[in-house]
Amino acid sequence: MSAAQQPAGSARYYAHRVQRMVGRDPDEAHRSATPLELLFDLTFVVAFGVAGEEFAHLIAEGHLGSGLAGFGFAMFAIIWAWINFSWFASAYDTDDWIYRVTTMVQMVGVVILALGLPQMFASIDRGAELDNSVMVSGYIVMRVAMVFQWLRAAKHDPTHRPAALTYAVTLVIAQVGWVAVLIAPLTLEEVFGVAAVLMLLELSGPVIAERNKGGTPWHVHHIVERHGLLVIITLGEGVIGTVASLSAVVGRQGWTLDAVLVAVAGIGLTFGLWWVYYILPSAEVLEVYRNRSFVWGYGHILIFSSLAAVGAGLHVAAYYIEHVAHVGPVATVLAVAIPVAVFIGAVYLLYAYLVRVPDPFHLILLVGTVATLVLAVVVAAQGVSMAWCLIVVMLTPVVTVVGYEWVGHEHEARALDECLERAEPGRGN
Repeated sequence: MSAAQQPAGSARYYAHRVQRMVGRDPDEAHRSATPLELLFDLTFVVAFGVAGEEFAHLIAEGHLGSGLAGFGFAMFAIIWAWINFSWFASAYDTDDWIYRVTTMVQMVGVVILALGLPQMFASIDRGAELDNSVMVSGYIVMRVAMVFQWLRAAKHDPTHRPAALTYAVTLVIAQVGWVAVLIAPLTLEEVFGVAAVLMLLELSGPVIAERNKGGTPWHVHHIVERHGLLVIITLGEGVIGTVASLSAVVGRQGWTLDAVLVAVAGIGLTFGLWWVYYILPSAEVLEVYRNRSFVWGYGHILIFSSLAAVGAGLHVAAYYIEHVAHVGPVATVLAVAIPVAVFIGAVYLLYAYLVRVPDPFHLILLVGTVATLVLAVVVAAQGVSMAWCLIVVMLTPVVTVVGYEWVGHEHEARALDECLERAEPGRGN
């Protein structure tokens, strides 16, 4: 029992005494994110912000290839660190003082990683040897804490010991590989080749542990809530990008119609993307089909990355409005439109994977989504002001929202009924 579960009159409830890490009940009622998890997530605000700003800068300079390489590398590192912690916490959050201090150490590691992002982006842009020494240092800090957590779980929870040890061993092997990449004199191409192998190793660890080593007692509703909360945090980059674009307009023109349009476009886009995400019936399906959690969870790497890229795109729009960008209006609109398209596409794909009931209405909505994005690019090419172009991009998630609220919710209800009726007791596939 964690400290959060202790009776109110118990002294242990207040003292956070050391407890055995025997695993939480995966069917625990009213399980929700803890204040510590929310505090941990705040460090990712910094990491997403730095990565988005560096990406936006390179796009505005016309260095798209360097920006994409750096952003992809950064996003995997940041999001994978969050995934490692969150799924462990779902299964083994004891909330004793050891767990709290270890989590603080991991937060320090995230901040160190964020501090190393600018030099990593810069080294890729120069085409020189990859400089990720500070990033790797941050990862070492996080990994030492995470391995300690898994070894502690292995010691206290013999039922799930094989899975816990698999997690620990995979983390150690992967981290040794990242340190080797740091030390070895490799070209950028060689580094990214080796990194691809190490990323596959990282992704394989949870699959082996959960499917072949007995798994861990993670909680469906808790883990779905945790992913949703990080979506909201990542959407914050869209708000920051909106403020940057709005400041650029106000700084050059004062409070004009364009300023109002930029504010409406940025906040409207952020709100629309949030609405689209929460159409996913994640908890309902994963509660019955737990093994679908791998594709669902890994698919969120794309979701988080695309949302962070939307914020970066809005920063590019700010650079364009300030006349400091070296890219034209079409490229600027695409910097926002493409990640929006990736996000919406990822949501539809995850829906299809989870529910597995074909719905032709989705094709109509996707056609409308693509048409709206194409319209935004066309009006940009015709010389329409950037503020109006962003308004058109803002309408992209509106297609899905209106479709869902009109008739789509009825389609989803029927599809969910069919999906859940097909479930065989104990199958979970």
